[in-house]
Amino acid sequence: MNAVNSSSFPSILQVQNLRATYYTNRQAIPAVSDVSFTLHQGERLGIVGESGSGKSSLALALLRLLKPPTKIEGTVTYNGGPNLLALSQAQMRTLRWRDLALIPQGAMNSLNPVMKVKHQLRDVFAAHQQDWPADRVDDHIKEVLGLVGLPSTVGELYPHELSGGMKQRVCIAMAILLEPKVIIADEPTSALDVVVQRLIMQTLRQVQAKLHSAVIIIGHDMGLMAQFVDRLAVMYAGKLVEIAPVKPFYRTPLHPYSRSLIAAVPSTRQQRVMAGLPGSQPPLAQLPTGCAFHPRCPFAVERCRREIPPLRTVAPERAVACHLVETLPHD
Repeated sequence: MNAVNSSSFPSILQVQNLRATYYTNRQAIPAVSDVSFTLHQGERLGIVGESGSGKSSLALALLRLLKPPTKIEGTVTYNGGPNLLALSQAQMRTLRWRDLALIPQGAMNSLNPVMKVKHQLRDVFAAHQQDWPADRVDDHIKEVLGLVGLPSTVGELYPHELSGGMKQRVCIAMAILLEPKVIIADEPTSALDVVVQRLIMQTLRQVQAKLHSAVIIIGHDMGLMAQFVDRLAVMYAGKLVEIAPVKPFYRTPLHPYSRSLIAAVPSTRQQRVMAGLPGSQPPLAQLPTGCAFHPRCPFAVERCRREIPPLRTVAPERAVACHLVETLPHD
């Protein structure tokens, strides 16, 4: 784990009280609830949690890719500029790909099956770099394909002619084509075998180092996160419950849910029994009162059932949403 002190770098993305609510005919579903964090230049921030915790909704909300009747509220500031949520659709389209880019979940379904790879990459330039001559665009596409470890001949292929790992690299190439300063990778290694997963993460690391970009990576694999990110944020039922530098997080997780995630990770350094977490995450449309984790928490008290704990700073660069964090036993 090669963590950096992120606080020593200026911030590039500030998120305050971000909320994303899905509206149906019968109810409002809070997919993202009052999420706040800061992303620093050149930083790798990991976001983990169970399926349905709101991770992908958070990624799409940051880029305003959630469509009505979903409502996005709060403040998202990029590089000291205006609130992204207040920009017009045209202004937001200008920022996407050029300044903030998404590596979508599931490369298998993210590429147009009837278009060659090079034509899909050209579309990014058609929207953002219309003054570039065609030969310069093609040269840059070949350069970016090489940067993600693909031969230039891949541009002449259709997606069905590529392996899963190659499709994922094409998605990375598409995201970095205009050299954005913030890259959001939504489970970039899902549905890939462990060898290809590592190659994809190495590719992402190399790309980030070359572009000096900040990366938000969303996923489930705690072991993969430990090797890649500088800080780790844990989501549960639409909320951030802990955020910390990666080494202190793995050494001493503070939130009971974080402890459960760590306890489920196999260790090659010590013999211990892996512990599962009983129960399941509550449906976002039917959250319990108080702390959403209290039905599964072994330390819950009456206050946990009544009051929602705020995310508060408890140590340098560490924040936790738990009423009992100061009194919980530690190893």
